[in-house]
Amino acid sequence: MTGWNRRSFLGAASLVALLSAAPGGAEVLHGLDPAEAPSPHQRTLMRTAAEHVIPTTETPGAGALGVDDFVFVALAQGLEGTRLPPAADATFTPFLRSDGSLDHIAWLEARLGPKWLTLPPASRHAQLAALDAAAFSNDPAAAPWRKLKGLILTGYYTSETGGSRELKYELVPGRFDPKVPVTPETRAYSSDWTAVDFG
Repeated sequence: MTGWNRRSFLGAASLVALLSAAPGGAEVLHGLDPAEAPSPHQRTLMRTAAEHVIPTTETPGAGALGVDDFVFVALAQGLEGTRLPPAADATFTPFLRSDGSLDHIAWLEARLGPKWLTLPPASRHAQLAALDAAAFSNDPAAAPWRKLKGLILTGYYTSETGGSRELKYELVPGRFDPKVPVTPETRAYSSDWTAVDFG
């Protein structure tokens, strides 16, 4: 993921702390401005999309952990530049707020369509995969999905489950091994921040 800097990291960490300190994600959402509060349909949509991004396997998926609530709070706070005006594109006009920023959730609802939640899981996954492919092939009309997916990943991998159960955690490596066998089952380390650009 690009765009990480010290401010983004601290903002994400603050949101994680806020969510983890609250009795539940829903309680945090009650503190949002009513204009930012998601509808029950939007919460279901985001939770389902998050679960498709990181599905439940031997560890809970993003939807099962309630990462969607993190995404709503992060969007309201403008994490990762989500409160900046989007690139000029007429397709975004119906989803702009009064301050010129994009309502990412309203955009996602329209992009996936009103019947997306009623589709069989395989069809939902295929449609989301097509959106993902478009977003990461630099299709401007699909660009907002990159920020939404980034927030899902941030919320998941900064959670206790994502950081210590989905990833391998070792704060201080015991020794230097120049050759470490890597298999498809090898998990990344959550304590390895060498690939993150803190600016």
